[in-house]
Amino acid sequence: MTTRRKFLTTAGAGAVAAPLASPAIAQSKITWRMQTYAGPALAEHVVKPAIDMFNRIAGDRMQIELYFADQLVPTGELFRAMQRGTIDAVQSDDDSMASPTEVTVFGGYFPFGSRYSLDVPVLFNQYGLKEIWEEEYAKVGVQHISAGAWDPCHFATKDPIRSLADLEGKRVFTFPTAGRFLSQFGVVPVTLPWEDIEVAVQTGELDGIAWSGITEDYTVGWADVTNYFLTNNISGAWCGSFFANQGRWNELPEDLQTLFRVCCDQSHYYRQWWYWGGEARLRVHGEKMELTSIPDSEWATVETAAREFWDEIAEQSETKRKVVEIFKQYNADMEKAGRPYRYT
Repeated sequence: MTTRRKFLTTAGAGAVAAPLASPAIAQSKITWRMQTYAGPALAEHVVKPAIDMFNRIAGDRMQIELYFADQLVPTGELFRAMQRGTIDAVQSDDDSMASPTEVTVFGGYFPFGSRYSLDVPVLFNQYGLKEIWEEEYAKVGVQHISAGAWDPCHFATKDPIRSLADLEGKRVFTFPTAGRFLSQFGVVPVTLPWEDIEVAVQTGELDGIAWSGITEDYTVGWADVTNYFLTNNISGAWCGSFFANQGRWNELPEDLQTLFRVCCDQSHYYRQWWYWGGEARLRVHGEKMELTSIPDSEWATVETAAREFWDEIAEQSETKRKVVEIFKQYNADMEKAGRPYRYT
C-alpha cells in the first residue's frame, strides 16, 4: 500500500513518472497505464489479449501498460485515480470502482437484470443504456468507451446450499450492490482484495464467493478451495466496461481511438464464447465442485425480491428510474418473445 500511495502522489495529472514494471518506451510514443479489476490468471482471458492486440497494431505510435487487480491502486480507488489522470484507462464494473454516478448500482451484478450474456450488449446498443452511461460519465470527466458482458453470478461455497435457509450467516465475497441485495437472505457481504480471496476461504474468513460463474472458479483457483457450486444465479451476466480519462482520450488521434474501441469489442466477443462454453463444459465435465440447487419454487422468492429491489432503486433519482424502466421493458419484451429468448 505504501508503494500505491507513493504512486498516487507522484504520478498526478501532468507529472512525468517512470513506467512501472515495463520496458522503457521512447518518449515519442503515447504511453497509457491501464488497470483491470481482474487478477493475473483471469486477465489472461478478459483483457490481456485485447491490449496485446492493440499494442501490436499501434506499434511505435502508442503502447498501453496493463496492470492487474490492486497493482497500482485498490479496485475501490480506480475511478478516482482515472479521473485525476494518475491512471489513464480502466476495465471494471461501475459498482466495484466506486463510480460517483447515477448508474453505478447497475454495474457488476444488478439482481436479475439479465438472464444471458447477450442481454447486456443488447440493452446498451438497442435499448438506450449506452447513451445514458456516456452522458453520466461525461459529467465526471471520464470517457465511457463500451460495456460488455462477463459471466453469471453463482455461489461457490465450502458447505452445500440447497435452500435459502442455508445462506443464513454465510460470509461471502461479492459485489457491493449484489451484497446489499443478498443481505436480506442472511448473507454477510465481505469486502477483501481480489488476490486475498482464495486464502480467506482456506482460513475460514470466508464461507463462499458470489463473484462469478464456474469458469472463473476454475480459472483463478477458487474451485480448489470450495466444494459446492450453486446452479441458481442472481444475474445472467456481469456488466463491465472500458473507461478512460477524458483528457487523455481527447488527446488521441481519431484512428487510435477507433483502434482502441475495436480492441475492446474484440475483448467483448472473446468473453461471449469463452464464458458461454466454459460455464456448460465445467458443469458437465468439471470434477472439483459438486453442483447443488435451490428448488425453483423457493428461488422464486428471490426473483420477486429483486423486482422490489428494482423499485427501491428507481425511487432514488430520475436517471435510475429511466434505467429501471429500460430493464423492465427489455425483460418484458424477452418474455413475450418466448423461446429461445426466455423460457417461462
